[in-house]
Amino acid sequence: MVTMNVAHQMQEARAERRRVHLRALVREAGSARVDIDLVDLSATGFRFESFYGFAVGVRVFLTIPTFEPLEAIVAWRGRTTFGCRFLLPLHPAVFATIAARFA
Repeated sequence: MVTMNVAHQMQEARAERRRVHLRALVREAGSARVDIDLVDLSATGFRFESFYGFAVGVRVFLTIPTFEPLEAIVAWRGRTTFGCRFLLPLHPAVFATIAARFA
């Protein structure tokens, strides 16, 4: 039997990723917004670049122009690159719209 956690990880690995190029905002719960460069997107998460030091495991809110904030968890980090997992996957139409608009 596959657990929910493993099943979710398998879904993330299969999710289509698209390169995007846009300035967006990320904020930790209770903190100010930080300008970031969003560099790729999937229905289950996103990767961004920032000089601000977000910690792994922190809940963040991604704001893309004309969209409601999207809640995510920082899953991994490099020096200035961060990967986040959405708490709820994006609807396919929302993913397609963002990917097409900011390709």
